[in-house]
Amino acid sequence: MSELPPDHDADDQPDPRTAFDEIIAEETTRDPDLAVIEAGSRTLRTQGGPPEADIPARPADPEVDKALREVEAELATRWGETKLEPSVSRIAALMDVLGEPQRSYPSIHITGTNGKTSTARMIEALLGAFELRTGRYTSPHVQSITERISLDGAPISAERFIETYRDIKPYVEMVDASQDYRLSFFEVLTAMAYAAFADAPADVAVVEVGMGGSWDATNVIDGDVAVVTPIDLDHTDRLGTTHAEIATEKAGIVKQGATVILAQQPVEAAQVLLKKAVEVDATVAREGLEFGVVDRQVAVGGQLLTLRGLGGEYREVYLPLHGAHQAHNAAVALAAVEAFFGVGAQRPDPLDLDTVRKAFAAVASPGRLEVVRRSPTVVLDAAHNPAGARAAAEAIGEAFQFSRLIGVVGASGDKNVRELLEAFEPVFAEVVVTQNSSHRAMDADELAGIAVEVFGEERVQVEPRLPDALEAAITLAEEEGEFAGGGVLVTGSVITVGEARLLLGKG
Repeated sequence: MSELPPDHDADDQPDPRTAFDEIIAEETTRDPDLAVIEAGSRTLRTQGGPPEADIPARPADPEVDKALREVEAELATRWGETKLEPSVSRIAALMDVLGEPQRSYPSIHITGTNGKTSTARMIEALLGAFELRTGRYTSPHVQSITERISLDGAPISAERFIETYRDIKPYVEMVDASQDYRLSFFEVLTAMAYAAFADAPADVAVVEVGMGGSWDATNVIDGDVAVVTPIDLDHTDRLGTTHAEIATEKAGIVKQGATVILAQQPVEAAQVLLKKAVEVDATVAREGLEFGVVDRQVAVGGQLLTLRGLGGEYREVYLPLHGAHQAHNAAVALAAVEAFFGVGAQRPDPLDLDTVRKAFAAVASPGRLEVVRRSPTVVLDAAHNPAGARAAAEAIGEAFQFSRLIGVVGASGDKNVRELLEAFEPVFAEVVVTQNSSHRAMDADELAGIAVEVFGEERVQVEPRLPDALEAAITLAEEEGEFAGGGVLVTGSVITVGEARLLLGKG
C-alpha cells in the first residue's frame, strides 16, 4: 500500500504514455466491424470541490418531519419505480405546464448499468471545484428521499423538498387528470428535481437515468454530454435480454450534436452506441482510446491514480474510494467534465491539475464499499446485480486484508440472486442471509435455499430480521479474536445497505 506521496520530478516516474499506448493496443484488437461504424463518427482527439456529501437524518423539527412524512405518503400512492409504462408523454406534459424548467441550464446525462451514482458524484465534485453551481439528481436513495436532489454537492433540505413538492403539486394533479395514467413516483421526483435546479438556479445539472434511457422520465432533457457507464445484464424483463438490446434503450439519451463519453463496453453494446452517435452526429470519446486509467495504486483510504483525459495526463490524483471500478468511474467523470468545458474540441489544454486533485479528494459515495464500523470492520456496498457483485468482491479483496469475511446479504426478488451470490462465494467465509423491509425483498428462506446451493449448508445462516443478521455476522467475525482481522460486508440491495447504515448509527 502507498500513502499520498510528495511531488516528484518527472524523471523519477515511468512515462504514463507508454502504459496508455498499451491500453490502446489492447483495445484496438476488438471486433473489426466497429471500424465501419466509427468511420462515420467524429471522435475527440487532442495533442476543491463541494463539501463531503453524506446522508441526511430525519428532520429534527417535529413539524418539518411530519410534513416530510406527509409528502412521502402522498408520493407512495403513485406507481413505484418498478412499475413502468414506457413513455415520456406524462413527464413531457408536466414539463410543459411548469414552463420547461429543464431547459434553463445545460446538463450532463448519465446512463449505464453500474457506477452511475458514483460517477455522478465525481462529476458534481469536479464541476463544483471549478466554481459552477451544480444540481444533481440520482436514484435510488440509501436512507432519505431528499438525497435524490442535491444542490452544490449536498442534499436539499427537508424544508426545500417539501416546498418544491407543494409548488408543483397543482400542476401534477392537472396532468394526472389529462392522462390515461397518473404520474409515477419517479416522474414526480424528476419534475421536482428539474424545478429545484431552475429555482436555485443551477449552472449545470448532473442527471442519472432511473432505468434504461429512451423512455426514462429524465429523458426530457437534451444533455450536452451523454455518459454511458458499463452496460451489463440487469432489468432484463424491461430492457432486453442481450447487451445490444439494453444498449439500444440506453442509447436514447444521446441527442443531436452531443458529446458521448463511453466507458468500456461489451462489443455488441459498443456497436449500438456508436451507431446511434453516427445517426445524431455526436462526438464520441471512448475509454481505452481517447481517455482512460493509466496507472492506479492502492493507497490508505482509497487509491492513487494517473488518468489520461481528453487534454492530457492528470497525475497523482487521490481518490478516497476503493476498487478498480471506481478508478474507471473517475476516468469517465473526468472526460465528461472535460467535454463539458470543451477540452479536446474548442480548447487543447487540460483542466487545472490542482483543481482536479482537490475535487477527487473530496468525493464521497455512501454505501459503496463504505466503512461504518471498526472492531470488527463493517463495510457496506450496494451491489445488487452480478456485475456489481463481481466488482465489489474484487475491490474488497484488494482494499482490505480480512482474514475472514462474513457476508450479510438481503436481495430483491427480481434480481439474478444466484449469480450475485456466486460472485461473492470466493470471498465470504460464511454468509448470513436476511431480508430488508421492502415489499420487493426476497424472502429470507427462499434466499437461503439458493445460498445453500452456492455455499453449502455449513456456510449459510438465516436471520430474517436485519438487526439479527448484523449481530450474527459481527459475532462470527469476532470469533477469531480482536486482532485476527475478521470483517463483515453488508450487500445485495441499496435498501438493505440503507437500513443497515441506520442500524449501525450512520445518518
